[in-house]
Amino acid sequence: MKKHICTGLLAHVDAGKTTLSEAILYTTGTIRKLGRVDNKDAFLDTYQLERARGITIFSKQAELTLGDTAVTLLDTPGHVDFSAEMERTLQVLDYAVLVINGADGVQGHTETLWRLLKRYRIPVFLFVNKMDQPGTDREALLSGLKRRLDSAVTDFTGVTAGTDGILSYSGDRENGEEFFEEISMAGEELLEEYLERGILSVDPVRRAVKERRLFPCYFGSALKLTGVEEFLKGFETFTAGTGYSREFGARVFKISRDSQGNRLTHLKITGGSLKVKSFLDQEQTEKVNQIRIYSGEKFELASEAEAGCICVVTGPSDTRPGQGFGVERSGKSPLLEPVLTYQVILPDGADAHVMLKNLRLLEEEDPLLHIVWDETLGEIRAQVMGQVQMEILKSQILERFGVEVDFGTGNIVYKETIQRPVEGVGHFEPLRHYAEVHLLMEPLEPGSGLVLGCDCSEDLLDRNWQRLVLTHLEEKKYRGTLTGSEITDMRITLTAGRAHIKHTEGGDFRQATYRAVRQGLKEAGCRLLEPYYEFILEVPEESVGRAMADIDRMYGKFQAPETGNGMAVLTGSAPAACMRDYQREVTNYTRGRGRLSLSLKGYEPCHNQDEVVEAMGYDFDGDLADPAGSVFCSHGAGVVVPWDQVKKHMHVQTPLDKRRAAGVDLPDRKEREDESSGAGVPEGRSGAGAGGGRSSAAGTGGGAGRLSASYYEDKELEEIFKRTYGEPKRSYPPGNALGQRTAEARSTGGLGHGTGSGQSTDGPGQKTAGGRRAGSSRPGPWGPDRADRKSGRGTGAADTSSGTEEEYLLVDGYNIIFAWEELSELAKVNIDGARYRLMDILCNYQGYKKCTLIVVFDAYKVEGNTGEAIKYHNIHVVYTKEAETADQYIEKLAHKIGPRYRVTVATSDGLEQLIIRGQGCLLLSARDLKEEVDYVESQIADEQGRLKSQQRNGKNYLLSHADGELREYLETVRLGNAGTSGRIDKEKP
Repeated sequence: MKKHICTGLLAHVDAGKTTLSEAILYTTGTIRKLGRVDNKDAFLDTYQLERARGITIFSKQAELTLGDTAVTLLDTPGHVDFSAEMERTLQVLDYAVLVINGADGVQGHTETLWRLLKRYRIPVFLFVNKMDQPGTDREALLSGLKRRLDSAVTDFTGVTAGTDGILSYSGDRENGEEFFEEISMAGEELLEEYLERGILSVDPVRRAVKERRLFPCYFGSALKLTGVEEFLKGFETFTAGTGYSREFGARVFKISRDSQGNRLTHLKITGGSLKVKSFLDQEQTEKVNQIRIYSGEKFELASEAEAGCICVVTGPSDTRPGQGFGVERSGKSPLLEPVLTYQVILPDGADAHVMLKNLRLLEEEDPLLHIVWDETLGEIRAQVMGQVQMEILKSQILERFGVEVDFGTGNIVYKETIQRPVEGVGHFEPLRHYAEVHLLMEPLEPGSGLVLGCDCSEDLLDRNWQRLVLTHLEEKKYRGTLTGSEITDMRITLTAGRAHIKHTEGGDFRQATYRAVRQGLKEAGCRLLEPYYEFILEVPEESVGRAMADIDRMYGKFQAPETGNGMAVLTGSAPAACMRDYQREVTNYTRGRGRLSLSLKGYEPCHNQDEVVEAMGYDFDGDLADPAGSVFCSHGAGVVVPWDQVKKHMHVQTPLDKRRAAGVDLPDRKEREDESSGAGVPEGRSGAGAGGGRSSAAGTGGGAGRLSASYYEDKELEEIFKRTYGEPKRSYPPGNALGQRTAEARSTGGLGHGTGSGQSTDGPGQKTAGGRRAGSSRPGPWGPDRADRKSGRGTGAADTSSGTEEEYLLVDGYNIIFAWEELSELAKVNIDGARYRLMDILCNYQGYKKCTLIVVFDAYKVEGNTGEAIKYHNIHVVYTKEAETADQYIEKLAHKIGPRYRVTVATSDGLEQLIIRGQGCLLLSARDLKEEVDYVESQIADEQGRLKSQQRNGKNYLLSHADGELREYLETVRLGNAGTSGRIDKEKP
């Protein structure tokens, strides 16, 4: 099967790219006469504007043959103002030929082209042109290419391949050895072959070029046909065919119109084949009427286009550049974008709306020509890349539509981004309408653009409504709050919404979505962004001081100047607003010797935001076209609620609060939350057990020497935190925090709290009416026992209000093991035994306290471990994932659930204690937990002893199981004296 290659010529302006395309076509016999740009008869300069200006404006196609290789050659624009046309072409290239001007070397736009080729992962051949001009230095040029582009750029001059597939070098032996050594460093396969056999074959070199590990470079002069034939032979030898799928696929890279006004869709077939009268996609309603194969101005009609073919189809009217069909996905968004905006001034009597419609046709053909209609001023504005594109646009309008327009003063295209994450909410509910939308809006890195996503349950909002919201997010360019500029570098995620089964219509969600975006932008605040240029400034050495001062004045940044041959080169970046007219100054103060090369770097924070905002005078509240408030229904009529009050009226619970709640509700956490935030503890999830091999004693953050955290150290730690960070986030009722324990309570063996519903004690060893020993009873971090809370008895009224709050105890497993002497000794013998012993102890403790208990063990050293959560009897056991310690897991979980639940963390890690206090959680040291466990075990033992004594008596009386107060009351009832009972009297008003 004949090899088919689609390649494109790319270059900085005036590098001789079109001249090289003429030389290639002439050398291969495609054309009989060698055209020239100067003579305005170049084969691929098919438009009058191109011939008149001597530059390429639109990409063109030519078909040629190299031996057994069929080549589709695409000539792309070199001027930076038409980079969008070039970038769209990159999506369909198999290989690229980067043309370098031998007289100038690597320019700023050349580096931009290299970044684009790297982004699209396109293999590259280099051709250094104009080597016939005086002053060109081959070695210096090659060194510059290696330094500024890639060290893998290699001079392939003199390299040929024999019939046996072995490479040979026609130069001197010494240079040949250097060449083969350099080539062999491009991969292990090449290195092994060279070391073992002392030769290199074509196939591995071809693979290295295909995988962008090697970049062949050739030198010559296209105008004089020098080096062109050698380049073509090398191109044929070192290119490999592309394998295509049998399933149909196609990618659109350009939209244009022919002289008859027919809409042309330029595309590449990336799989299967395309036939006339077929559909590009199942969703398409228009068939392909013609398939054209262009070469220059002329074309041939084809009945079928095979995979790898670049063709033009007529018929479809809703295609767009970058669109994919079949198995092909839509392409990446353009890296380059316009930075200047101009007012389109129409002649008297011209209809603005008709002209707007015509300009939309040009915008469709060039996606980086942005046409904006200003409703307030009633004027058309065009966003373009630069002055040259604006002049070409003016000529196109005159040629295509017969209207001579003018342009006003150019302004910078600013953008805005959000300052912090926020939830934007929108509600639209006039009478008989209903829609509510919640959006999570987050800032992204510069250059990220606008990223849309969905994280909404279908239980909240049906899938069709979710798609509709995403469509509304994508269909509009949203404006910021400072200047009304387009927003960028944000992620907007649909998190919740609500529709009405009867009253919701499609337009309702459009309104709710628009309002949600605007509300979020206003609440979080926006930051103004402006375009920045990367520049390469070459000036005489005596002018470098002036240049550095100018760049500093323009708020630019630059690297140390590189000097040589009487010239200095400055590279850096600066705001486009400051540098766009700087070329004239450079020409003046260097007397024509200086050169400035600019390329768009991207958008960064504006250097003079306040001045720009004041000058543009955008009124957010007065922008009635984009309201931020929401509409609610009240008494049968719609009521507008301002943006800063809408969250109080929302019908759906705030999704961010629901997420925090989901992070707490471990038994019911969804699987996707487990993956995103570590191993959870889902109810009923089974595992292989907490068995061996999961973790070791090392690195657990524990140790017997870390058993500190006495009462006085706790208080000191708390005071340090207060002085450094202020009061904790939440306060707890008196008597519940361990920090409120007194030294007197510790000396009596208790933790200092009330003893019941007004009952007093007769001493440390006496029992209360509730049957508990006053000296040893304690609420610990949990407050009074649940039995006391349910009966209304406890440590005071403050506890009654918090009795319904769910309680969590998080235990750092290995920290506790190595802090308790008994478990530490066991761990020296068997770490698994110590772990299971701790889990059994905590099971008993949880059974008495009735809290939700989670014990966390480090498993971060287990390679490939994804974390595991199991249910061990009545407690939850978590093994952390790889690279996550128990401290990190506990801190993350405490941060999520601390503000909403009563959480206690058991650890003796001093740093973790400080962080836990900052989350508003209670702290329990290893020593305190040991005391709590001992107390619980003593209570369990006492209860077991009491039950055993009753069993030895052989009798089981009802009153034997009642506490003292209840026994007294039941005895009075049995004797018929209930009416005089002290308990009943106390309950009377």
